[in-house]
Amino acid sequence: MDGVLMRCVVYTGVGGREVVRIEERPDPQPGKFEVLIATSYAGVNPADVLQREGKHPPPPGAPADVPGVEVAGTVIACGESVTDFVVGNRTFGLVGGGGLADRVVAHEREVYSVPDALDDKGAAAVPEAFITAVDAIFRQAGLAAGDTLLVNGANGGVGTAAIQIAAGLGARVLARVGALGATALAPAGAFAHARGIGGADVILELVGAVHMTENLSALAPLGRIVVVGASPGDEAILPLRDLMARRGHVMGTTLRSRPLEQKAAAVQEFGRRVVPLLAARALKPVVSRVFDLAEAADALDQIRVPGKFGKILLATSRA
Repeated sequence: MDGVLMRCVVYTGVGGREVVRIEERPDPQPGKFEVLIATSYAGVNPADVLQREGKHPPPPGAPADVPGVEVAGTVIACGESVTDFVVGNRTFGLVGGGGLADRVVAHEREVYSVPDALDDKGAAAVPEAFITAVDAIFRQAGLAAGDTLLVNGANGGVGTAAIQIAAGLGARVLARVGALGATALAPAGAFAHARGIGGADVILELVGAVHMTENLSALAPLGRIVVVGASPGDEAILPLRDLMARRGHVMGTTLRSRPLEQKAAAVQEFGRRVVPLLAARALKPVVSRVFDLAEAADALDQIRVPGKFGKILLATSRA
C-alpha cells in the first residue's frame, strides 16, 4: 500500500448531481478471496445513475454510497486465500459497488486477466458491457452462429459489444449502428427488415418498453426477446396470441444482483468466448468520452444523453 488515501465518487443521498461528491477515504482492504485493484479508468453505467436516484440499490455487502459496478486495473494486494492472481497482474471484471474509485476490491472469481492487446483505457471499457452482452445473448437467449440478432439501443457500451461479439461468432446483426459488423437500419426499418427475412432469432432490448410491440412483430418462430435495459416504471403490452403463435420467449436479465456463483459463471463465459477475441484484436471496446474524476456528476449526466457511441469513462489514476 502506498499510504495515499483512496479517491472515490460518493453519493451523499438520493437525488441528482447535487448528491455527487469526490472524497478521500482509507484504501479498502481485500478479504480472504479478494484482490485490491488500482485503477486508471472506471466505467460509468446506467446502474450508477439509477442508484443515485434510489432506484437500483447495491447488493448486500457492497459499499452503500460508492457507486460503480465494474473494475479494471492492476492488482496491488491479495487476500490470504487468493490463488488466481498475484500482485502486478492486470485484471478486469464485476463488482457489486465501489467501482468509481482509484482503489477497488473485487472477488477473484468475478474478475479475469486482461490480455496484453488492451491498454488501460480499453480494458476499462470492457467488463460490464461485454460480460452483460455475452451473458444476455448467449447464456440467456441462446444465440448461435447463423442466427439473426436485432439490437435496439446499439450505440451504448452493451450494444456496441453485443454487435461485435455476435458478428464475430457468426451471427447476422441488425442495428442502427452501421459499423462493427452490423447491417445499419433506421429503427422502423430494422423491424421491417427482420420481418422480411423471417424474423430475428434473438432481439436484445437495451431501451425498454417503447419497442416491445414491434419486437414481437419482428420475432422469428421460437425467437427470444431478452430485455437488458428499461426505464424505471416501464410497462409494455404484448399481444399474447402473437407470442403464442411464434412460440416465443420474453426474458429479462441483470448482473448486479446475482449471487457470486452466477456472476462468476458469467465472467468465466466471457473469458472463454470473448477474451481470446480481444487478445487477437478481433473485438474493439468503444469509448465515447473520458471525464476526469472531478467531473463525475457530468459523466453521470452524460449516460442519458442521446447520440453517444460507446462507453463513458472516468480517469481515476493517482499519477
